[in-house]
Amino acid sequence: MAKVYLTGAGPGDIELMTLKAARVVKEADVIIYDRLANPEILDMAKENCELIYVGKEDGKHSVPQDKINEIIYQASLKYENIVRLKGGDPFVFGRGGEEAIYLYDRDIKFEIIPGITSAVSVPAYAGIPVTHRGITTSFRVVTGHETPKKKISQLEWETFLNDETIVFLMGFHNIKLITNKLMDLGKRKDYPCAVISKGTTPQQQVVTGTLEDIVEKSKDLPTPAIIVIGEVVNLRKEICWFK
Repeated sequence: MAKVYLTGAGPGDIELMTLKAARVVKEADVIIYDRLANPEILDMAKENCELIYVGKEDGKHSVPQDKINEIIYQASLKYENIVRLKGGDPFVFGRGGEEAIYLYDRDIKFEIIPGITSAVSVPAYAGIPVTHRGITTSFRVVTGHETPKKKISQLEWETFLNDETIVFLMGFHNIKLITNKLMDLGKRKDYPCAVISKGTTPQQQVVTGTLEDIVEKSKDLPTPAIIVIGEVVNLRKEICWFK
């Protein structure tokens, strides 16, 4: 009987992939993978494994999500072991829930294999802990790119004014909107920020600044990139370890 493994590939460094994810990749008959999964992972696949790319480039869907759902389903009618490989974790803005429901509605067995999310690991590789005693006891992970179909934003911006760490994923193209919104609401202009490009990989670049100047400082960074806003950014001077 076919089984689909909705699998987190981790943030980029191939050694941050879980043992379970590596095992199912090696056993897969087909791997349906996205842009953010380290391409070296595909080298683990067996020789006759079919590889199907369904990546998204800079916010533009090369394959619409509804079609991706159907590709996974059709693969389950043809193969026994299907791996849907996603960068990071399937359930952290990875639409793994949508794919799981699609399979459930069609009586296809599936398993979720969590992955290390970039929301925590990428700041760690930049020397930025998302929590730190005496500075912040909480953090939130926020999408920086809401679907254009939404008429009303689900982001409650007014709740972003405390001192918890805020990590924006998929938000680099909206960084000016994000920083201006926070300053307009009253967050101080010199509040610490960081942008981390291609985190956990040899191409990682980190720029630090404030709400007021981070847009200009980070303008030349390549994607993918995440935004970290919080006093913990200042700890990078002492904790920075990955170069």
